[in-house]
Amino acid sequence: MDMKERICEKFRSLFGTDGELFASAGRINLIGEHTDYNGGYVFPGAIDKGIIAEIKVNGTGKVRAYSLDYDEYVEFGLEEKDKPSQSWACYIFGVCRETAKRGGKVEGFDTMFAGDVPLGAGLSSSAALESTYAFALNTLFDNGIDKFELAKIGQSTEHNYCGVNCGIMDQFASVFGKKGALIRLNCKTLEYKYFPFDPVGYKLVLVDSCVKHELASSAYNKRRASCENAAAAIRRNHPEVEFLSDAKRVWLEEVRSEIPEEDFLRAKYVIGEVQRVLDVCDALERGDYETVGEMMYQTHFGLSRLYEVSCEELDFLNRLARKCDVTGSRVMGGGFGGCTINLVKEELYDDFIGQAKEKFTAKFGHEPKIYDVVISDGARRL
Repeated sequence: MDMKERICEKFRSLFGTDGELFASAGRINLIGEHTDYNGGYVFPGAIDKGIIAEIKVNGTGKVRAYSLDYDEYVEFGLEEKDKPSQSWACYIFGVCRETAKRGGKVEGFDTMFAGDVPLGAGLSSSAALESTYAFALNTLFDNGIDKFELAKIGQSTEHNYCGVNCGIMDQFASVFGKKGALIRLNCKTLEYKYFPFDPVGYKLVLVDSCVKHELASSAYNKRRASCENAAAAIRRNHPEVEFLSDAKRVWLEEVRSEIPEEDFLRAKYVIGEVQRVLDVCDALERGDYETVGEMMYQTHFGLSRLYEVSCEELDFLNRLARKCDVTGSRVMGGGFGGCTINLVKEELYDDFIGQAKEKFTAKFGHEPKIYDVVISDGARRL
C-alpha cells in the first residue's frame, strides 16, 4: 500500500469521513552554500520526497491531528495558550497561528499526515510539513495569501514555535518548487528565476555519511562573524557593499592585511561561491552538465579548505566520487556531516554506489545511506 492509500484508510477509520489531500516536498540545494546570510544566491529545487496530509474542516475550534509516522494523536485549540507539547504538532499549530496573524481564517480541522523525506539528511522535512499545511489552510479557507507569504509562514513557524532561526530557502523551495527546474533565489532581494534542470543520462544522488559532528552551531556563528567582519572592512573603501555578496574579489584583496587570515579565507570562499551559482545557471541554459559538475567540485574544495566546514567522512566521499568519474560532487548543507550531493552518469551509477558503500564501510565502520532524488513539484493539492 502506498503512502497516500495508508493515509486515506487511516483517516477514514479515525474520523469516519474523507478529507482533501495536499502535499509538499523536501528540497536539495545544488550549489550556493553559506551564501544565504551573506546576501548571495542559493539554487534549490523541490524533490520527489515529501509530506502528504489529508484534511477536513470539522466545525469546531479544535485541531485533531494524527501523525502516521509517529503513531501519535493530539488535539489542540487555536489560541496562543493552546500550543501542544509534541514537537511535530508544533509545526501544524505554528502554521495555524502564523496564518491567523496575517489575517487568514483558520477554523478547527481533522488531519493526518505521513512523509518519506529521510530524517537527518538535510532535506528539510520540517519545511515540507509547514508548506503542506500553509498551502492547505490557504486553499481550504480561501484566504488568498500569496506564495511568498506562505513560505514566510513556514519560516515564522520555525522562528516562533520551533526555536529554529532559519533562513527562507527551505520553505521557499518547498512552496515554489517546479518539476524539471531549479530556482535561483537572491537572498538579499528575494528575486527568483527558474532554470531548466533535466539531466537526461544523469542521476542526482545523495550519499548520507550518517554522521553529524558537534561543531555545527558554534562554528556557524564564527563563520558568520568572519564574513561580517570582512564585509565591514571592504565597506570602508566601498560604501555600497551591504553584504559580502556585493563585494568583488579584488576589493577583498585590498583589505587582506587589515583582517585575520581566517576571515580572508571565509570571505574568499563566499565571493567565489556567489559567482559559481551564476556560472551554473549559465551552464544549465546551455545544457552543459559537465560545467555544472566541475563547479560542484570547486564548491566542495572551498567548503573543505577555505570555509572549513567539511569533515573526514565527506572529504572521503568527495575524493571517491572523483575516482569513480562522477560528474559533480560536494558536501550539501551546513557541513560537519550529512550528505554529499552527486551528479552521476547513469552508466557509472552502480559502480559508484557499490564502491561508496564498500569503501566507506571499510574505513568508517558503517554503511552510508543512498537517496536518489528527482526534481519535482512543491506545495500542491493532490
